[in-house]
Parts: sequence; C-alpha cells; structure tokens
Amino acid sequence: MSKHLTRDLVAEQAVIVKAPAKRHEVDRTFELPKGLYGATVALYLGFIAVMATGLPTPGLVIPMAIFAVFVVAAFGVPTIWTKLAPETASKAMPFAKLRSQGIQTLTGRLAAKDAAVQMLILPVIIFCWGVASITIAALVR
Repeated sequence: MSKHLTRDLVAEQAVIVKAPAKRHEVDRTFELPKGLYGATVALYLGFIAVMATGLPTPGLVIPMAIFAVFVVAAFGVPTIWTKLAPETASKAMPFAKLRSQGIQTLTGRLAAKDAAVQMLILPVIIFCWGVASITIAALVR
C-alpha cells in the first residue's frame, strides 16, 4: 500500500550526487531541411488563402483567421522549441546533404525526392482540393 514519507525520513535516506559535468546533447532539428517545412506551411496557408478569396463571405472572415492562426501556431511553436536552451550544436540538415545521402526512415533509406514527396503529399493534396473546390463553386454560380 502507500505510506506517507516525511521530509525527515527522506532526508535520512537520500543520497545526493553532483550533476555530471557534460550535459546530454539534444537534437531538436527534425532532421530535414527547413525549406521542406516552409513549403508545408506555405501550402497550408495557401489553402486557407484560396478558400478565403474564393468564398468571400463576411461570415467566414473570423473562422479563416482562426485557421491561419492555428497553422502558424502549429508550426511556430516547434520552431521556437528548436531554439530554446540549452544551446545545441545540432543544425538542420542542408538540402545538399539530403540530396547526396538521403534520409533513413523506419521503412528504409529514402532519396531526397522520395522524402520530399512523402512529406509534401498531404499539403499538396489539400491545396489542390481547395483550388478544385473553388473552381467548382465558381462554375456552379
């Protein structure tokens, strides 16, 4: 069962050790080039822009603004997180290195074009879906 441990009892049993001199190196780069993440954000915001300009209804102004804020927050918070302390020596992979070496995934090594397709396929489909929806709405009017 559970037992209440007083501060004095814990202090008697505690062993205090010094922190290690070398800190653990943390990699917060997400491993792929920044341009791929920028393209993802641009495609999601492009979808919102296409929908907002294609359906210019006053009732959709606030929801579209909220969607845009959510997209910026969803990608902005991790971007801020990569720059937080402690400082790290890890840097995002340059696109040239991705092109020459590819990237290792759980299903095997991917070439640069395959990794880019795998990462951007959903944002591209969503953007094209927005363009198709607006085109259909314009033709039906």
